Amino acid sequence: MINIVDAEIVIEKIKNINFLSIMKEVAKEEGYELYIVGGFIRDLFLGKNPNEIDFLVIGDGACFAEKVAQKFNINNVVIFKNFGTAYFQLYGYKLEFVGARKESYNRDSRKPIVENGTFDDDISRRDFTINAIALSINDDFKIIDKFSGIEDLKKGIIKTPIDPMITFDDDPLRILRAFRFASKLQFAPVPDVLNAATQLAERLTIVSQERITDEFLKILSSDKPSIGLKLLYQTKTLKYVFEELENLAGVEQVGLYAHKDVFLHTCQVVDNISQVTDNLWLRFAALVHDIGKPKTKKFVEGIGWTYHGHDEIGARMIKDIFKRLKLPYIHINYVKKLVRLHLRPIALAAQDVTDSAIRRLIVQAGDDLQDLITLCRADITSGNLEKVKTYLTNYDKVMQRVIEVQEKDKLRSFKSPIDGNEIMQLCNLKPGPIVGEIKKKIENAIIEGQISNTYEDAYNYLMSIKQKIVG
Repeated sequence: MINIVDAEIVIEKIKNINFLSIMKEVAKEEGYELYIVGGFIRDLFLGKNPNEIDFLVIGDGACFAEKVAQKFNINNVVIFKNFGTAYFQLYGYKLEFVGARKESYNRDSRKPIVENGTFDDDISRRDFTINAIALSINDDFKIIDKFSGIEDLKKGIIKTPIDPMITFDDDPLRILRAFRFASKLQFAPVPDVLNAATQLAERLTIVSQERITDEFLKILSSDKPSIGLKLLYQTKTLKYVFEELENLAGVEQVGLYAHKDVFLHTCQVVDNISQVTDNLWLRFAALVHDIGKPKTKKFVEGIGWTYHGHDEIGARMIKDIFKRLKLPYIHINYVKKLVRLHLRPIALAAQDVTDSAIRRLIVQAGDDLQDLITLCRADITSGNLEKVKTYLTNYDKVMQRVIEVQEKDKLRSFKSPIDGNEIMQLCNLKPGPIVGEIKKKIENAIIEGQISNTYEDAYNYLMSIKQKIVG
């Protein structure tokens, strides 16, 4: 059982929100029934301090919101006429008002047919019991828990107010919301919810990719994303959300050789990295770091299972993944870089590794070197504590070598000391591929230690190769 805050304390906290007493007066004067519903109540019971309050109004929610706003001299009320909702901020709280409604659905759409409804109509259509707890403002801040949501909070379970087959069939996105709340709160969906999710997973095909991706990223943003990821796989929902991840699952064995389940390994890596960073795109890189393994998996007699080149193949897959999931393209190169380089640092842990190899890593990783090392450390999922300790020590050695080379070579923000414009001027060239080739030669000479990272050495080197390249 989970320890939750007593109802009396929750009510007292709500009573202490001073503007609610004025809302109560407006509701009484204008003849409205007014309730607080949803996540605000849930989070108070969980001991959190939320600042977003959803109000359920029996009547015209937008009209009531405007009347309240007038009391506080607020003019910037945002009205969403299509949804019958209104929004404004007050004293650090984000307030949303919606009129009570009942909904019906067509099978080929998750957009509801909406009619005005009663309190019971509205509270019954809520997604989960823990989000269906209400508090009546009119009735002296009385808690109304029609579907035993408080008890489900204590048990740490995800249930629907009505039959989950109806809930998910009407709006299949709620399948992902169930797993998102499971991950966020570390709660367990009840068997009926899991069974319904499994039977209705294909219904997700009527949901827009943007909405699916939004819920998926919220799972990835939770404290323990593996909970939601494993539920997606368990209910056969993952193939409608992120098929490449589903392809990571499973174990093949040839003779005595069996490889590890890459999906379960990935879940552990994502959990590991989520303990040390809130950077969503670093978490996403952890999620897809081994995405190329199914395409490169090969059994080699006497050696076992290999995945040669999965880092490069995985990096090449990222653009298509971003395109299909409708992810923001601004993060593509960052994720590709980390996937492409995630095997490099451990290969540099040997004592006799050259400075040029370290320089190349510094240049290739650029400003994302620390994120790369964070990913590499999260990638250690062995149950052998000595092995884990050895790997972590090796990454520490690599970073120490990086610091040494950076200090010695002034490579902290590496770029060629001579830019393209100067190359064109010195070599009498017009813009074209040859300029880039010359610049690359200068950079490689610095990385390989042939010349130092100074303008003078770069200039002299350019003059020495100019005749051979330009003629």
